[in-house]
Amino acid sequence: MASFSNFQMIHFLLIFSSSLLIPTSSQSHSHQPHNHIAFFIFGDSLLDPGNNNYINATTLNQANFTPYGETFFKYPTGRFSDGRLIPDFISEYANLPLIPPYLQPGDHEFTYGANFASGGAGALDEINQGTVVNLNTQLRYFKKVEKHLRQKLGDEESKKLLLDAVYFTSVGGNDYISPLFRNYSVFYSHKQYLDMVMGNLTVVIEEIYQKGGRKFGFVNMGPLGCLPAMKAIKLQQGSSDECLEEATVLAKLHNRVLPEVLQGLESKLKGFKYSIFDFYTTAKERMDNPSKYGFKEAKIACCGSGPYRGLYSCGGMRGTTEYELCSNVSEYMFFDSFHPTERVYQQLAELVWSGSHNVIKPYNLKQLFGHSEEEIPCNQFEHLPYTLNNRAP
Repeated sequence: MASFSNFQMIHFLLIFSSSLLIPTSSQSHSHQPHNHIAFFIFGDSLLDPGNNNYINATTLNQANFTPYGETFFKYPTGRFSDGRLIPDFISEYANLPLIPPYLQPGDHEFTYGANFASGGAGALDEINQGTVVNLNTQLRYFKKVEKHLRQKLGDEESKKLLLDAVYFTSVGGNDYISPLFRNYSVFYSHKQYLDMVMGNLTVVIEEIYQKGGRKFGFVNMGPLGCLPAMKAIKLQQGSSDECLEEATVLAKLHNRVLPEVLQGLESKLKGFKYSIFDFYTTAKERMDNPSKYGFKEAKIACCGSGPYRGLYSCGGMRGTTEYELCSNVSEYMFFDSFHPTERVYQQLAELVWSGSHNVIKPYNLKQLFGHSEEEIPCNQFEHLPYTLNNRAP
């Protein structure tokens, strides 16, 4: 069996991504814009429906080969999972069609929204530069969509669509993995580096706000050090600790600072509303108590090879042709060395959509989409601490 380096494994994690080829006709329905709420998606692989299929990417950044996609789509779609991702379920709950990749060729209407997310992307331009669509480029694409909508719908109707829309983002994980293996820490302290990431994210949020965005949803950082690939690296290092805790240090700092940044934006941007989903806690709970959530295996991936199936060989197209595949993917939390199964994504999407304040706050997405009669005052949670060990009830 081929050996793998820490750097190679981490590069794989930076992809942490998926892509999906969806017919553009999904946005050609006859509904008018005012009959629904548009959904705009930014960030990394947690939300990427296939934009990396249309850029200069290698098979490390793609999953358009078997056994990916076979649970739901019955063919490899490009997503780094066996089926659907969080945005697909949210679109369903919001009575929208699946939102296709922005870069997918075709005649896009964009009245239902657009998905700009790219696997491996970070808030910083330097992350996987030249092989992903970074956050600033995603913002540039959004501005093109805004211009297209104004030309298509007129100023008044396009303004209403953008004001009513929900903007959903997952970004940062790739930024926080890179410093461990690229010596960024030699040049920056944790605080300096975090300030850079948050600074870039803040600029993007403010730019979207200037174009009409008011309702924003965010996914915080998950327990990166406990992914099968990270556990395999830890085992290689000869450590008795199961998880690579170094991989989560900056992520935990991110989770502490993000609410403060968003509260600051709320105080200065009129009408700004936000939601933060606690991905760290919800994922860790499933890793620690898989049977409670209907899983039999939360340490070993369904597809891959080596310890924990942590070698990123699923599909045999990434330098190692041999790999193992489980017989029942529904029993597993992880599909490959880094990415959850569709069943996990569905559970998380349900919490993002209608979860209580202990997993998502101060709004859930159902409230941001206007599908719930319950309204929460914008400042209700302004002074509540948002930490992993002290969450609002």
